[in-house]
Amino acid sequence: MTLFLFSLLYIAAILSFFYGLWTIVPVFYGSTWIATKKDRIRKALEMVELAPNELLYDLGAGDGRVLFIAKEEFGANAVGIEQAFLQTIFMKARIFFSSTQAQIHARRENFYQSDLSDADVVFVYLRTNQAIPLQEKLEKELKTGARVVSLSADFSEWKPKLFDDFRLIFVYDMPPQKGGLGLYFAEREEF
Repeated sequence: MTLFLFSLLYIAAILSFFYGLWTIVPVFYGSTWIATKKDRIRKALEMVELAPNELLYDLGAGDGRVLFIAKEEFGANAVGIEQAFLQTIFMKARIFFSSTQAQIHARRENFYQSDLSDADVVFVYLRTNQAIPLQEKLEKELKTGARVVSLSADFSEWKPKLFDDFRLIFVYDMPPQKGGLGLYFAEREEF
């Protein structure tokens, strides 16, 4: 009985250790990992009109759930960029054991330094202070016609093409139209 309890305690300690790595280590990279609900991801991908065979980049991909929804439900190819080691390993393992290996890829790197020029859609779930430095990079790198979908944080200098105020989803076309969220609301104001 004592050996059984010791074994359970040992397993609990190991699981606690990995949970700590999963949640605390990303703080050192500037952000905690927050799982996005699948219905919110679906709504965002519908709003951005993700099409089959398009290339989606998920910046800060975490466990890769956006990648799998993009591939399995929309037929898109997907690349997850994640800086945290444990999340990248987990994402790569999910990809390896899935049936969609050829269409989903994971890269461990800093998305501020990643080449995004071939993206059709960029998916981000960031805080506003993280979106501000990304704004200029996306403007310079993304091709005409590419789209950016952002959860929770707006790109303050860009006017969104679409905005879901219930789920806080922002959609932008490239090149972006200047003006911000205020202009978006002003143009939709009924007089």
